[in-house]
Amino acid sequence: MRRRQFLTLSALGLAGLPGCRKKADPSVVRFGHFPNVTHVQGLVAHHLSRTGKGWYEERIGPKVQWFTYNAGPSATEAIFAGALDVTYIGPSPALNAYSKSGGKEIRVLGGGADGGNALVVRPAAGIKTAADFRGKKIASPQLGNTQDVQLRAWLHEQGLKVTLTGGDAHILPTQNADQLALFQNGGIDAAWTVEPWVTRLEDEAGGQIFLQDTDTNVTLLAASAELVQDRPEVAKKIATAHAELTDWILANPAEAKAYIKAELTELTRTAPKDSMLEKALARTRVTKEVSRESLDRMVTSANKVGFLKGIPDLDALFPKL
Repeated sequence: MRRRQFLTLSALGLAGLPGCRKKADPSVVRFGHFPNVTHVQGLVAHHLSRTGKGWYEERIGPKVQWFTYNAGPSATEAIFAGALDVTYIGPSPALNAYSKSGGKEIRVLGGGADGGNALVVRPAAGIKTAADFRGKKIASPQLGNTQDVQLRAWLHEQGLKVTLTGGDAHILPTQNADQLALFQNGGIDAAWTVEPWVTRLEDEAGGQIFLQDTDTNVTLLAASAELVQDRPEVAKKIATAHAELTDWILANPAEAKAYIKAELTELTRTAPKDSMLEKALARTRVTKEVSRESLDRMVTSANKVGFLKGIPDLDALFPKL
């Protein structure tokens, strides 16, 4: 098993250039996930692959390679480029890729987690009401990722106008790992992010949760349309193995937590504190179900802030395996 970090590419440019998409190797399935607690199944499965006890390897046949990303848009870029087959991902980048491809790319194989994200404010910024975000600097993990869309839509609902370059509040797409230092030194006033970063902003930087999301289907398991079309038997095995992994995690929380801690330590080079991990996991509901209601809300939010226009009917997003 090999683990590599995929560098950001231009998704739309790659999607539009003939010959740029890599030809899939049928002997390998390339999996992606983020080093976030909301990607519980990805962390556990990656750890098992790394330690020679591969969950997916035992159930799907082909070899498995793992790739990690900061946020969803980078993962969908990899899928557009033919460099990734299946990934744990947030709903907004999955829907955006589906829309940009006219429904021809991205298929959802299962749910991953609900909740596990929040808008956190720096106490010294003096934010007590929604109006106090006016003129403030607010971080999101990446432009167009799920939390970025949630943040922009929420600010819009509060009557604050935001643009890509400014507006009534300034949204700064910032990698999760960089948000903590900026939060501590006053470089940002708030951040809408995911676990474990929500808890780290609280515990290590004195952040306060202003708004907590508990019901968004924050993580999905998505595959390239090519994988589903050309290797349907593998796609079906992946979906089944993911559902079984989810059930195992729910039935074995202590062992799963140990795997999550080990994988986060490997990926971030820092061992998370047990107290932090427990709090982050308590705020994240692991699930194998896809909430169509949650996806519809995300479509509405993305439309509201200009990220999705004329998205195709979502029925094709869910393949019949």
